[in-house]
Amino acid sequence: MKSMKVTLLALTLNEIDGIKAIMPQIDRSWVDQILFSDGGSTDGTIEWLKENGYEVHVQKKKGIRHAYLEVLDQIRGDIVLTLSPDGNCPPESIPSLIAKVKEGYDLVIGSRYSDSATSQDDDIVTGFGNWLFTKTVNVLHGAHYKDAMVIYRAFPKSLIYELDLHREESYLLPEKLFGTVISWEPLMSVRAAKRKKKIVEIGVGEPPRIGGHRKLQIFRWGAAYYFQFWRELWFWRPGKVSEPTVRSHAVVEETLP
Repeated sequence: MKSMKVTLLALTLNEIDGIKAIMPQIDRSWVDQILFSDGGSTDGTIEWLKENGYEVHVQKKKGIRHAYLEVLDQIRGDIVLTLSPDGNCPPESIPSLIAKVKEGYDLVIGSRYSDSATSQDDDIVTGFGNWLFTKTVNVLHGAHYKDAMVIYRAFPKSLIYELDLHREESYLLPEKLFGTVISWEPLMSVRAAKRKKKIVEIGVGEPPRIGGHRKLQIFRWGAAYYFQFWRELWFWRPGKVSEPTVRSHAVVEETLP
């Protein structure tokens, strides 16, 4: 099997303190491409990244899912690792997440709650929300997640198309109903379980945020995701990969034990 190339895809919006602290900890030899999708930072984030030789895409549309969808054709890796360089995603776990995908896993989650891992960034509301959403995904869709919501994860690029995460219709109704723009991690977790992909979680924990501020729209996102979880009971069925240019990936039809 040919060597699989890896793209580290990082999302930023006014994260100058975080990137200055986190990016020097990431060995560029770990991956083949480091790509930033920026939501329109005004604090020097974009300028610092370009000055230090990173690829940067500035979003044309606002919202976290557009940060992903607008750069799909710029991703050169066979494997994608997503993170937020704000201190919440411990960079030393990057090689372990990548290694699991190369072993044959279809979704590798850097979990805040597996094993002895904990979140130092949760408050009462977000901690309860993450528990409730993960529990709901498990009950409705036969999954076994400890952390269905986290951004820190690695997967083959082909999974995006196999789960129809690139399609607008996967998000438009909940976004319209609740007046927001949501991300793809919760939907990825749901559809990977429905597709019976080979999934593993690695306990990495969540350190405190460095600088900046949370971008969460807690109640709007929460309502939209919860609606989406129930909608997925009938809205989407596993089918053919809808992107003809996707590289093939060996599929192992297993779920978490």
